[in-house]
Amino acid sequence: MGSLKSFVQVPPDSHFPIENLPYGVFKPQPTSAGRPGVAIGNHVLDLSVVASASLFDGPFLKNSDCFNQPNLNKFLELGRPAWKEARATLQKLLSANEPTLRDNASLRSKALVPMDKVQMLLPIAIGDYTDFFSSMHHAKNCGLIFRGPENPINPNWFQLPIAYHGRASSIVISGTDIIRPRGQAHPSGNSPPYFGPSRKLDFELEMAAVVGPGNELGKPIDVNKAADHIFGLVLMNDWSARDIQAWEYVPLGPFLGKSFGTTLSPWIVTLDALDPFACDAPTQNPPPLPYLAEKTSKNYDISLEVHVKPAGQEDSFVITKSNFNHLYWTITQQLAHHTINGCNLRSGDLLGTGTISGPEPESRGCLLELTWNGQNPVSLGGTTRRFLEDGDEVVFTGFSKGNGYTVGFGTCSGKILPSTT
Repeated sequence: MGSLKSFVQVPPDSHFPIENLPYGVFKPQPTSAGRPGVAIGNHVLDLSVVASASLFDGPFLKNSDCFNQPNLNKFLELGRPAWKEARATLQKLLSANEPTLRDNASLRSKALVPMDKVQMLLPIAIGDYTDFFSSMHHAKNCGLIFRGPENPINPNWFQLPIAYHGRASSIVISGTDIIRPRGQAHPSGNSPPYFGPSRKLDFELEMAAVVGPGNELGKPIDVNKAADHIFGLVLMNDWSARDIQAWEYVPLGPFLGKSFGTTLSPWIVTLDALDPFACDAPTQNPPPLPYLAEKTSKNYDISLEVHVKPAGQEDSFVITKSNFNHLYWTITQQLAHHTINGCNLRSGDLLGTGTISGPEPESRGCLLELTWNGQNPVSLGGTTRRFLEDGDEVVFTGFSKGNGYTVGFGTCSGKILPSTT
C-alpha cells in the first residue's frame, strides 16, 4: 500500500494519506447542509460532488443516494461490498496517475475543500450507544482502587465482555465544550449527600466501533461474521464524574456520572484501512465459551495518546501513552456478545471499548488510575492535577505507523467549562 500516491499533496506526517481515506460529515460553509466527505491530506473530498458527477459507477453505489444524506447511516447499511467498492473508487480517483479529477479544474475546485475551512459534524445518527469494559488493566486498577487486592476483577469479567447501555443524546463532536456536571456524591459521616459541581471530573481514553448493517431482533450475529457488521473505529472520550459515579452505581451501574457528555473524533477510520495493522489479540484464559470463540482473534496496533492543556497555559502535556492492542475482548467479540440474546443492533450504533489502559503506569487511560483516585497528583509542567479543573482541555490522538505513511484518527478534544451555577 505504501506505493500509492495521490495527486492531492499529503504532508509526510499527515494522518490522512490515500491509504486511510476515513469518512466524516462536514459543512463547507457555516450555512451549508452537512454532507459526507473523505479526508485526504489537508483537504476534504466532498462525496456528494463525486456522486453528482456520476463517478461512483460500480454495481453497489451507481444508483444509490447514500452520499446525498446528512449522515453516513445509509452508506453503512449497504455493508462491506459497497464499502470496498467506495474505497477502490476513491483510491483510484485520488491517485496521482488518474486524470478524471486531477485534470478537471472546475470539478476539483468543487470537490476538494481545505480542511481548515470546514465544520465537522457527528458523522452518524446514533440510535444506541453501548460502553464496554474490555481492558483487563483498567478493570484491575479500578478493582484495586474500589474493592481492594482480594478480588480486584470479578470472575464474570473473564467469561463475557461486560458493558452498560449509555446515553446517545449527549454524544458530541470533537471540539465541543463540556460543562462540568452537578450531582450527588458520597455523604461524609452522618450528613446528607454532597450536592454540587463534580469534584472528580475525569476523561476516559476509549475507542468506539461504528456498526454497519444490523441484525433482526431474535437473530444473533456469529462471532466469525461480526467484522462484516463493523464499519470502522473512532476515538472516544467518555467523560466521567467519579464522585457522582461512586455514589450512584450500586446496584444498577453508571448513570449521571457518565451521561453528561461523550466526545467523538470526526473521522471514522475503516477496518479496511486498519487491516495492515491487525495483530493477535491476547490469549484468553479461561478460553471463552463457543459463541465467543473466534477462528482468528485480532486487535489493531493503534498508538493512543492523551494530551492535557491546563487552564491558562499555552503548552499541553502528554499524560498517557497507550495502545488499542491492550484490549482483552475484541470488538468482534463485543458485537457478537451484544447480540447473543437476540438484541438487534442498527446501522450507526456505537460500541465503546471502555477505557484502554496498558500494564505500565504511563499507559493508564484515565486520571482515576493515573492519580490512584486523587491520591498521587500528576505533574503538568508547573502545575499538578488530581482530576480535571475548569478550563482544562483534553486532546486524544491515535495513529498506526505504516511503511512511509501514517493511518491516523486526527484528534478528539474537549475543554471543561465551569458548572452552570
